[in-house]
Amino acid sequence: MGAHLPQLESVALNHHATNPLLTRRLLDLPPIGGVVKQRPEDFLVEEISMIDPCGEGEHLHMGVQRTAMTHDEMIQLIATQCGVMDRAIGHAGMKDKAAITRQTLSVHLPGLPDPPQLQHERLQVMWTRRHTAKLRIGQLKGNRFSIRIRQVDPLLAPRVHQGLRTLTLRGVPNAFGAQRFGMRRNGHLLGHLLAEQRWDALLAELCGAKGSAFPEWQREARERFDAGDFTGSLPLWTKGDHSERGATRALMQGRPPRAAVISIHQSMLQLWLNATQSAGFNAVLDARIRLGFFDQCVEGDLANLHPGRSIFRVNGEMLSDHAQAQALQDRITSFDCSPTGPMIGPEAMAAEGESLAIEEHALAAVAINAEQFISARNAPHGERRSLRMPLRDVEVEAGVDNHGGYIRMAFDLPRGGYATALLAEIMGTEPEVAAGFEPAVQNKI
Repeated sequence: MGAHLPQLESVALNHHATNPLLTRRLLDLPPIGGVVKQRPEDFLVEEISMIDPCGEGEHLHMGVQRTAMTHDEMIQLIATQCGVMDRAIGHAGMKDKAAITRQTLSVHLPGLPDPPQLQHERLQVMWTRRHTAKLRIGQLKGNRFSIRIRQVDPLLAPRVHQGLRTLTLRGVPNAFGAQRFGMRRNGHLLGHLLAEQRWDALLAELCGAKGSAFPEWQREARERFDAGDFTGSLPLWTKGDHSERGATRALMQGRPPRAAVISIHQSMLQLWLNATQSAGFNAVLDARIRLGFFDQCVEGDLANLHPGRSIFRVNGEMLSDHAQAQALQDRITSFDCSPTGPMIGPEAMAAEGESLAIEEHALAAVAINAEQFISARNAPHGERRSLRMPLRDVEVEAGVDNHGGYIRMAFDLPRGGYATALLAEIMGTEPEVAAGFEPAVQNKI
């Protein structure tokens, strides 16, 4: 088996292309280090809803609290309890597994009574109320976080408070966190190869042992895959390795590399393209922080109005006139508007002038060919994304409990914002680690 694929092309990209996260911090304060998510109760997330159920209708809205549970497990439990298919359930956004999270779900129950009370040790229904419409992705104002940082000196709390004060004034870098790029942090590479239709290289990165770091339990499956032993590799993949299992099975059946990639679930292929799009945005954001234009506009920028997505262009005349330039900066300072970066796609507005030059240089540094990506099959539509997000209602406290010392931060972020972006500013590194898989960079300074 696999004679048509004697040696898959390996991925050869530079360090900047393989790292999708920010490489620099906005804050110039020394980081405090520490770890998060040692236990679910240390990481609390609560949705700030924008929907007030009216009390009648075919959709049952419910507030749920889950503990150390994946989004998919939650959906399956609610669907089973209500006797409906997964697609009958609506939600405003996905939440962390290693956390205690509170959010709203909706269940389509036309002509059906409310289900019996759910009994589960890690999932509780806190309230229910009928409504006329299904809850959709993005229908929330934001999220409230309460996070304890462990293995840190509680006496560093004043430094944390100072850092959060600066971020409240300037905004938090609106970066995509590690979870956007998958357990191996290589979703952007897979999307890059998918857009370029480099089928062999994509399969090597996905299933082989010579690409990005992978959990040790996958080693034998990957080494057999590299050797062309697809029959031996297939049973070694775990139940959760959906894409790897599907691609390996297709190759074992004698299908060509392109068909093996296309056999992977469409939603996963879309996630990889979205990850590439996100890596490009992070690269532009990284460049803007380095150049000092994080919360300032340059000629050719596209700025957006908060909290909506209305866009206006910043031209040279606006910046050269002192009164207009000062008025624009005042609007930025008050969070009326912010400069944006590209979420590349066919519908994304293009920057001009100095802003465009910064974006093109940043995308080239991470080996993203914007034109090729835009023309790729199923490329994301594209849009502009604010370079920063407002930080609201900040709290800081320090203490010691049965698990040792900690510093607790509480704050609100708008929808689509990653708490890990703020944690990276305070702790000094991206603190998101997939369970059972430690990346090369640890969360200690």
